[in-house]
Amino acid sequence: MPIPSPLSPEKLYRQCDPSSFSFASTQDLDGKIKISGQERAREAIRFGVGMKHNGFNIFALGPTGTGKQTTLEQYLRDTASRKAVPDDWCYVYDFDNMRQPLAISMPAGKACTFRRDMENLIEGLLTVIPGAFSSEEYQEQEKNIKEQLNERQASEIETLEKKAAEKNIALIRTPSGFAFAPVKKGEVLNAEEFMRLKDEEKEIIEKEIGLLKESMQSIMLQVPKWQRETQEKIKDLNQQITSFAVKPLFAELKAKYEDHKAIKKYFDAVEKDVIENFSQFLEKESPVPQMLLPPGQGKNTGSKSFNQYRVNVVVNNKRTKGAPVIYEDKPSIQNLVGDIEHLAQMGTLVTDFTLIKPGALHRANGGYLILDARRLLLEPLAYEALKKAIRTRQIRIESLAQLYGMASTVSLDPQPIPLQTKIILLGERWLYYLLSARDPDFNELFKVAADFDDEMERNQDNHLSYAGFISSIVNREKLKHLDRHAVARMIEYGSRLSGDSDKLSTHIQSITDLVNESDYYARENNHDLITRDDVQQAIDARRYRAGRIPGKIQDAILQNTILIDTESEKVGQINGLSVYMLGNQSFGKPSRITTRIKMGKGEVIDIEREVEMGGPIHSKGVMILSGFLGGRFGGEQPLSLSATLVFEQSYGGIEGDSASSAELYALLSAISGKPIKQCFAVTGSVNQYGEIQAIGGVNEKIEGFFDLCLERGLSGNQGVLIPASNVRNLMLRDDVVDAVKQRNFVIYPVTHIDEGIEILTGIPAGKQLEDGNYPKETINGLAVERLTSMAEKQKKYTEGTNNKNPNES
Repeated sequence: MPIPSPLSPEKLYRQCDPSSFSFASTQDLDGKIKISGQERAREAIRFGVGMKHNGFNIFALGPTGTGKQTTLEQYLRDTASRKAVPDDWCYVYDFDNMRQPLAISMPAGKACTFRRDMENLIEGLLTVIPGAFSSEEYQEQEKNIKEQLNERQASEIETLEKKAAEKNIALIRTPSGFAFAPVKKGEVLNAEEFMRLKDEEKEIIEKEIGLLKESMQSIMLQVPKWQRETQEKIKDLNQQITSFAVKPLFAELKAKYEDHKAIKKYFDAVEKDVIENFSQFLEKESPVPQMLLPPGQGKNTGSKSFNQYRVNVVVNNKRTKGAPVIYEDKPSIQNLVGDIEHLAQMGTLVTDFTLIKPGALHRANGGYLILDARRLLLEPLAYEALKKAIRTRQIRIESLAQLYGMASTVSLDPQPIPLQTKIILLGERWLYYLLSARDPDFNELFKVAADFDDEMERNQDNHLSYAGFISSIVNREKLKHLDRHAVARMIEYGSRLSGDSDKLSTHIQSITDLVNESDYYARENNHDLITRDDVQQAIDARRYRAGRIPGKIQDAILQNTILIDTESEKVGQINGLSVYMLGNQSFGKPSRITTRIKMGKGEVIDIEREVEMGGPIHSKGVMILSGFLGGRFGGEQPLSLSATLVFEQSYGGIEGDSASSAELYALLSAISGKPIKQCFAVTGSVNQYGEIQAIGGVNEKIEGFFDLCLERGLSGNQGVLIPASNVRNLMLRDDVVDAVKQRNFVIYPVTHIDEGIEILTGIPAGKQLEDGNYPKETINGLAVERLTSMAEKQKKYTEGTNNKNPNES
């Protein structure tokens, strides 16, 4: 099998040609955001927004920073602008049930007018009602009613007095009431005179006085009834006067809201309550602060807060253009469905319907509500409250204190408001799949998944989209504009982020951050525009800031604390390549992999797995090596070897199969006895047929080994073996590309293990002959010879052991 040629510099980095742009700088662009590469997600959003049936809410899934929220808001605002403005909503007092405020809807902008009309009504009532009761006509009628009571009482007393006079008994008025006394010759007898009367006379007088007292008592019993009748007459008079005074005010309002049945009905209830409770408009101001008094309490305390007649506007769409698009940054249960606030008064909590606070669902009603799924799930009860609102198609406000049982006071139960809102959740893919698997309600309520890709095709159209997006960042952040060379470097950086030279990353946040950092260096360098050098300086500075740990590892290798050989040749030893992730930065470093063999039963022992430091994927890769060795060398005879594999000086866990090809090379070296050139490092996974498979982090791995070789001095022999399928992923640093141009460093694309072993040892792998053997002085031929020898030795040893006399010591 011929070995591949080293990669040319053009394969290591795909440049973006600045001359392909028609603009000189981003200042020439319109600065509008044009998101490309998300056609699948945008089609899902279009479908979800257009579907009017229940449950077709949207979950926008994808990595954070891919522009989910930007794309959604851009599309929704464009769609919403063509929709009708939804109604206003307000809460008013229910005079039949004070615990259940009424919800009333009305056309956009009318709720505030309604509130002002009610405030004006209160002011009008405070004027007309006292005026009506201070009129001479009212006072005369009230006086007549009271005089009728007095006249009736006086008439009854006068009749009784005449009756007593006929019996020679006088009716005497005392400070404590009425008394009866006998009269003789026109004079009232005193006690002594009465005692001197004959017994028969005294008995007659006492009997008559007793009868008169019974008559007086009967009159006194009638007095409360007469007073009640008088009060009823006064009350009827008061209500007549109040009704006469307020009817013009209510008639005017009813005419204004002629087409609104709910408000007309409410005005009827208000008018009835005002007439029944007119006295509150006549009383003096209560010393108790008005805002602390619940509705209805003012009728007894004399408060003039009149909260029961006020209007609590919870949704005001007066300034809304089209349907509302709301993003709630803190989706707590109170911020979603609203809350009923309380005020402390004299050691207890009081509330009324004017303290009902709307939530995001109220503001987004008739439009669109965008929520971050992770933040929603972190808020207690918020997710369940949202699902309940979607399922019931209504917004029901419940006092959180009452819900938790933390308040013993009576709270409110506001009338629910119908919900007509499209809900859009934003979240990572794992969160979507977790909810889909674990929450039985989720798939019923969020039927549309808008899957945002984290990369897009790299072509001229998307290059222009990138440039337009960069221009929008500049305009929004008020930064310096980028020249075309800087834009080209940004596109190359986006390709590096995606890990594919034919793709561009859609991680908008990373591009935004780099533009801001480039602007900082452009200002430091006194450049009018951001140049390619400014962008490169920002990239280099970012790598330098995150370089403490890679630098420490590099120093440890250079000081031979960590043993990595880059010059000699060793049997059973090879340089593997690993990638480390620290925060949002990744870097590569070489690792020494060694193997030793001995006679055994054909097993390959993974030391990392034996000590529980190797992950399952790494262990799988080692087991694949056993399959390859058995398939290639164990067809005619048993594998009589035992091999051990280990990552030297590894003190943490090992995971992944990207080192499996390196481990196989080390095994072939150990079996054949031929040394591997340590000037090479290897990455790539392998299957049981010896084919080299793609791996991740290829750029970081190459650069990690290159940095070590650069520090020790480039000899022209050093290089890296990578899977051929990873060539499209290469977007290497300029210094690596320059070293390849100058033939100081090489990168080989390998498709099969036989290609790689020939590069590493300088000896052909050897192709199997017709007789099943391999040519001598090839890696495979030497491996077969060594394995045959080991098998024969093991056979002789086994036979000798079996033939040994058991009585021999």
